[in-house]
Amino acid sequence: MTSTPADPAYTVVLKPQLTDESGQLDHGAELRRAVVRPTGAEGTSGYPRFAGEGVEADIDPENHAVEAVTVDNEELPVGWVAEALPGEHRN
Repeated sequence: MTSTPADPAYTVVLKPQLTDESGQLDHGAELRRAVVRPTGAEGTSGYPRFAGEGVEADIDPENHAVEAVTVDNEELPVGWVAEALPGEHRN
């Protein structure tokens, strides 16, 4: 398991995965964001588990990639993506 970052909070941002007129990837407008903090547990992906505001995510603290995520105890809908921003980022 890898270690958590110096600031243990992340902001998980959920967006639809869309394409523009030419077929290029465009994540579209933000649909939801949540500040998550470490739970002290390792997720099923092998990365530290973070939770908060209805979101649970396994996040790789080295590259901030979301390796697994649930929202309100459900998997993300098809076509949604989750991004992790180190620290707290409020609207």
